[in-house]
Amino acid sequence: MRRLARFASALALLTGAAHAAPVHFANADNPVLVERGRLVYRDSCASCHGRNLQGQPLWQLLDRYAGRRAPAHDATGHTWQHSDEDLFHMTALGRFAATSPREVSYMPAFGGGMKDSDILAVLAFIKSRWPTGLRVSQAMLNPGFAGMPADAGTTDWTLPPNCKATVRR
Repeated sequence: MRRLARFASALALLTGAAHAAPVHFANADNPVLVERGRLVYRDSCASCHGRNLQGQPLWQLLDRYAGRRAPAHDATGHTWQHSDEDLFHMTALGRFAATSPREVSYMPAFGGGMKDSDILAVLAFIKSRWPTGLRVSQAMLNPGFAGMPADAGTTDWTLPPNCKATVRR
């Protein structure tokens, strides 16, 4: 854990992330938040993204008639490849903040009907279901590495095969 913490501190200093605080952060280590997120996910998200976060069948394909299907949010998906801020905007706006509002998105915008705290609770629930390696990789995308799992230095884990980060343990 000390090596990982030193790595994170050094990288934060080099990138300037040490002084940046995440605007939207979903704390997957907060059991109360995760449980609230599980309930909100069940009521608002599971009908498209699946009860077990598995996504719709063939979610990887873009269908010219049906558009993009709801992706998986479990370890088989790509949700962990986005920062909490990006995931928050995707949920609230139905698109990433950098995406033009003119682009078609099949994700409904929940920002008008769902509180920010509920969106963050859902994201915390989703992140809590990932293996440690995915959580480490995703936390590295957040300012100050917010969300680095507390057990990252005490449990065995590996980074996903498509992760380009280099971490010495």
